[in-house]
Amino acid sequence: MSKAPRILAVIALLGAAAAGAWWYGHRPAEPAELILYGNVDLRQASLAFNGSERIAAILVEEGNVVRSGQVLAKLDTSRLQPQIDQMEATVGAQKAALDRLRNGTRPEEIAQARSNLESARADSVNAAAQYERRRALSANAVSQQDLDAAKALAEVTKAKLDVARSALDLALAGPRSEDIAQAEAQLRGSQAQLALVRRQLVDAELIAPFDAVIRSRLMEPGEMASPSRPVLSLAMTGTKWVRTYVAEPKLGQVRSGMRMQVTTDSFPNQPLEGWIGFISPVAEFTPKTVQTEDLRTSLVYEMRVFVEDPQDRLRLGMPATVRLLPGAEAAIADRAAVPASGKAEP
Repeated sequence: MSKAPRILAVIALLGAAAAGAWWYGHRPAEPAELILYGNVDLRQASLAFNGSERIAAILVEEGNVVRSGQVLAKLDTSRLQPQIDQMEATVGAQKAALDRLRNGTRPEEIAQARSNLESARADSVNAAAQYERRRALSANAVSQQDLDAAKALAEVTKAKLDVARSALDLALAGPRSEDIAQAEAQLRGSQAQLALVRRQLVDAELIAPFDAVIRSRLMEPGEMASPSRPVLSLAMTGTKWVRTYVAEPKLGQVRSGMRMQVTTDSFPNQPLEGWIGFISPVAEFTPKTVQTEDLRTSLVYEMRVFVEDPQDRLRLGMPATVRLLPGAEAAIADRAAVPASGKAEP
């Protein structure tokens, strides 16, 4: 082989090596592993009684697991029960009065009114006849005083007849519609007051609004409760998430629904599955409680990674690490970004 072909072969090899080196140096960089840091967060609630009364009993302790609808504490109801008894008696009396008006006049009362009318008519006829007889007599046979007395008696019996006739008409007509409407309104008012007192009796029990863990007892039996003073603090057990922050340059690597991997210092080799449920649309400065390698003055976006924690390992405030592994295509979760138990808190 001559020298010229060998030189050309060497030049070709050097060109290929140079092209490979240039491609290697300018190839697209694979995205680095996305690692975020945050803390476990839970939904919390502070429960207070709806009324002002002395606390009779608190039925739970810190750390107890409670279920939705469970009675947690009770107020003293010794003043409420007599009020309920009084209102029930008032409502019963008003119902009876209203029924009497609606049923109208009894047949016996109408018969009595007829009898009174007949008696008054007879008295009126008799008195009028006596007056006419005495007036027909000569002036010497009847004194003027007796004549005036007979006339007055006739007029009185005639007035009694009119009264008896009006009483029969009222009995036949029955109660007025206005009287029935007034009785109905009074009954509704008493029933509303009774319902209010019964509601106060129900509110004397503090009920768990959801499945939770008792965080703290803020008041004790014997203290005076009020709507402005919480008695118990609860943490929901169903919904947990890691509140973390992503820097603006890495914001394009995440989107709602992406599957994430969550680990904690307590269980470093037992990662939990999570998914991005919320990415804030507003930038903010990184909180000092979040440990990242970036400058703390960098603008970041809050992100919440909801976690499936069937063994209840995560605790409120626990530091957690969230990873999105490079090269693995992030699958959008089939479930909703926010669990059905509630929407994400602001």
